[in-house]
Amino acid sequence: MPRLEISPEVDEFIRQPNGAVIATMRPDGFPMTVVTWYDWQDGRVLVNMNEIRARLAWMRLNPKVSLTFFDAGWSRHVSLTGLVVEIYDDTDLADIDRLARRYSGHPFPDRTGRRVSAWIEPQHVHVWELDVPHDGPAR
Repeated sequence: MPRLEISPEVDEFIRQPNGAVIATMRPDGFPMTVVTWYDWQDGRVLVNMNEIRARLAWMRLNPKVSLTFFDAGWSRHVSLTGLVVEIYDDTDLADIDRLARRYSGHPFPDRTGRRVSAWIEPQHVHVWELDVPHDGPAR
């Protein structure tokens, strides 16, 4: 499937260290949401988690996820549905440090847990209050 076309306004919004929630599907079919740090690069989303997180196992079982990014006032948001296209061990903690610096300005403080990164490729976008079209599938 071709990469989702993202408008410049949406791209700029997602580039900011906004609040974000990721949804995965549990094996019983119910969705599970959790707040997450993220980064946006080349039209894909990077997330990172401790290897013991259930959502990691669920991503491996079902790569369909959804993310919502929202501004501090909660009045503007972008939601993406997509597929986890890559999962790998963050052995040197480079990805979690990248995310921690993005949100806190400092490296990730817990150097003991094993971390895993996932890249998500968006398939659909829904936008609220950014003066751009509100829905769009991949073209």
